[in-house]
Amino acid sequence: MKAHLGLLGTNLFFAINYSAVKYFTSHHLSGPLAINLIRIGISGILFWCLFLFDRPKKKIEKKDIPALMICALMAIAINQMLFLKGLAFTFPIHAALLTLITPILITIIAARVLKEKITAAKTLGLILGITGAALLVGSREAVVPGDNTILGDSLIILSSVAYTFYFILVKPLMKKYSAIQVVRWIFTFGFLMILPFCFHEFEGIKWQLFSSGDWFFLFLIVVPGTFFAYVFNLFGIQKLSASLAGTYIYSQPVFAVIIAMIFLKEEFSVYKMTAGFLIAMGVYLSNRKKDG
Repeated sequence: MKAHLGLLGTNLFFAINYSAVKYFTSHHLSGPLAINLIRIGISGILFWCLFLFDRPKKKIEKKDIPALMICALMAIAINQMLFLKGLAFTFPIHAALLTLITPILITIIAARVLKEKITAAKTLGLILGITGAALLVGSREAVVPGDNTILGDSLIILSSVAYTFYFILVKPLMKKYSAIQVVRWIFTFGFLMILPFCFHEFEGIKWQLFSSGDWFFLFLIVVPGTFFAYVFNLFGIQKLSASLAGTYIYSQPVFAVIIAMIFLKEEFSVYKMTAGFLIAMGVYLSNRKKDG
């Protein structure tokens, strides 16, 4: 139950991220790469602060360092940089929809790498979940056009591919070490990898122009949207199968709509109600285990 709640929390925080990151880039407060450097750097520090409360029982073996660096390359350097850059060019609505290809990729790769069986119920669940998410996201009218939608969408897709490989590769490491220990080193290596690419944009941030609301949005991106999201996600992967954990990405559009209803006063339409039902059924079927 804790693992399931953790994965729901992960996708809630990621759903907040869509609007918060787009707010910064659309208002020209910061470039996407600068935001990435801030969120990875501060979250990395927070993960090392947890060392005071979660001292690992087992040290990282030298033979596992290359695997950690590959995970950092996929999850932080490639995934996060491409995702935030893509989000700056396209609609948040497009980004939310395109990330739904992740569970499909996870299921396919998990079947090959982790030998997880693709059942008929799981296949039907994936189809229902994607159908519901597409209906939900498609019912929301975009207000502000992206700068380059085709480029942005392409970068989002590539970021999902990178995250899929990370999702699979990190599983063996978390069976051997604690989740916090693994993510601590992933963020450390990832920060060093992105520093040369993001520092120029970071230098250009005009901190003196930030309002109290801007600082609050930055807090949402860094602490819940990054730090908590990765902690909860790794915990969920550790306790559940990779493909099962991946199905929770369907909840992101649901959370995104709820957030929009509260803060943007959007209406709860029939499209959204229908889509929510399809997503719920998709998650249920994907999680159901075969009797016997």
